[in-house]
Amino acid sequence: MAESTDGTQPSGAQALLGDFAPKLVELTDEILFGDVWKRPGLSARDRSLVTVTTLAALYRTEQLDFHLRTALKNGLSKDELVEALTHLAFYAGWPNAMSAVTRLKTIIEEAGGTV
Repeated sequence: MAESTDGTQPSGAQALLGDFAPKLVELTDEILFGDVWKRPGLSARDRSLVTVTTLAALYRTEQLDFHLRTALKNGLSKDELVEALTHLAFYAGWPNAMSAVTRLKTIIEEAGGTV
């Protein structure tokens, strides 16, 4: 994950919520990103695919942008994400998939069309 948990620089969670919700940030950094995301059973790429599709299916759009960017950094291509979200439309709902693909399109465009 892109989050820093070694104390050299604040993680995204620390920068965003460290003073407001320190325990939640600690759990996010140490347990979620420091342990769960690093377990050997799945690659970071696969964990990103699971995370993105779950967030899209549950319409958790506030977290979706971060995880779409992370999925791209973890090796998923735009085409793979579009395909996964298209597939998801039939199981989790058309609006959820359309919203997620729209967010992905914006992220790709902001990156100049390349990731």
